[in-house]
Amino acid sequence: MTETASDSALHENHLHDPAAPRVKKRTIFAWSLWDWGSAAFQAVVTTFVFTVYITSASFGPEEQTSVALGATLSIAGIAVALFAPLFGRLTDATGHRKHSLAVTTGIVVACTALMVLVAPAPEYFVLGLVLLAVGNIAFEFASVNYYSMLTQLSTTRNVGRVSGFGWGMGYLGGIVLLTIVLVGFILPDTGWFGVTSDGGWNVRVAMVVCALWFAVFAIPTFFAVPEVSADRNRRVVGVVAGYRAIFRSIGQLWRSSRHTLFFLIASAIFRDGLAGIFTFTGIVASLSFGFDPATVIMFAIAANVISGLATILGGVVEDRFGAKNVMTVSLVLLVIALILMFALAPLGAPAFWTVGLFATIFVGPVQSSSRSFLARLTPPGKEGEMFGLYATTGRAVSFLAPLAFTVAVALGGSTIFGIIGIALVLLVGLAVLIPVRVPTA
Repeated sequence: MTETASDSALHENHLHDPAAPRVKKRTIFAWSLWDWGSAAFQAVVTTFVFTVYITSASFGPEEQTSVALGATLSIAGIAVALFAPLFGRLTDATGHRKHSLAVTTGIVVACTALMVLVAPAPEYFVLGLVLLAVGNIAFEFASVNYYSMLTQLSTTRNVGRVSGFGWGMGYLGGIVLLTIVLVGFILPDTGWFGVTSDGGWNVRVAMVVCALWFAVFAIPTFFAVPEVSADRNRRVVGVVAGYRAIFRSIGQLWRSSRHTLFFLIASAIFRDGLAGIFTFTGIVASLSFGFDPATVIMFAIAANVISGLATILGGVVEDRFGAKNVMTVSLVLLVIALILMFALAPLGAPAFWTVGLFATIFVGPVQSSSRSFLARLTPPGKEGEMFGLYATTGRAVSFLAPLAFTVAVALGGSTIFGIIGIALVLLVGLAVLIPVRVPTA
């Protein structure tokens, strides 16, 4: 990436300017460090460590804790669905994209740090769920602003590579942090700072480390990426008027850019399926394949290595063959992998390792290509609103994966059946994606 663009060029939408120079590598790298730091919440908190901890026997029966977790995340999703587009529209109008990212990141960091208070006893279960819910809401709002910055940092020539590099950095950051958590707290009988598993302190102190990790690595983004200018053509209005304007925008999309609206629906469905993979993978590994916490984290480290490299490579492939092609192929292979995991479950842990690591090749490219595909579709000056709708449509159906997982577990009688529920959600998203028209550059 040639270092030619001045920082001032980042104030406006860079993506849709055909003559725009490429942004400095160090600016893109600083932006990507937020993705690197966010692995603390995405990988450690919501996927492989805290959710596994809070659904353990110390907090109650497996059926109750798994269902309560799914219900809690569904409620959090509803909150995001209701307020994310208004939040994004407000940041577009006021020019407070970076400021809003700082505030919401701070809330995620605080929720993560407070998880140190969640002792392994049923009376602390609700506290753990509340911190997860608030943290998830804040993380989704933060992502609206962070994703919007993609249009400041890339052009139509390299948006796939920039998005893929950022998402890949998230996976690689997850490798490093999960290794620290595993070596420093989970594996040894007495970990760093004299911490042991008594009272769940190995997990609880790891949450404090995660909070510090996210806080430190998020900071460069706020220095490297300038604040956007306020949109003088948009007034800051109340909640009701704001939603009226959003519905008008949706109506305009229906009339003039219907494929964008269909893509928002398709991505909402398959992204919820991907979220289900992240949320329930550790739980399935633990409860259905007999993984102990240390083995879950070792799988996570291996998965992040593969996912990170695949996502960075996927960005290069996307710029050559198109984001939709990357998403379609990846989703097909993901569904096949999940079905195989269910079918081969009697083989035990080796099946999970083999099929699970194969599946991780395709998760990151779907996420990254979905983000860059929408960036290509977004009109200048509406980044916050569009990515707010991206979050909203995702969360409007965020009940799908938890519900599909929960119903499948209830009907099948064990956690392993939840895999089929997640596969069905991905399959529906794929079916809606296939007719979507690819935008021209």
